[in-house]
Amino acid sequence: MSCAAYLDGNATPKSMSRAKQWTDEVENLYRFQQAGYRDELEYKQIDRWPETGFVKKLQRRDNTFYYYNRKRECEDREVHKVKVYAY
Repeated sequence: MSCAAYLDGNATPKSMSRAKQWTDEVENLYRFQQAGYRDELEYKQIDRWPETGFVKKLQRRDNTFYYYNRKRECEDREVHKVKVYAY
């Protein structure tokens, strides 16, 4: 897939799997999916916590905002709900 497809947000995933254990990537995917986005490629402007690199704030599709803490929010019991897409 070309780099342009990634940059314009029109990339379509080739496969999807569920997260098995918590990682930094799973934490950020959890935050995007809570706000109604598939992953980082669907969202344009990302505000991150400088200490952890986790997503700080996301605007949902209905124009309301989700604000996240610096610490982990995706609990172990929620990890299996996170979708991990491969492009």
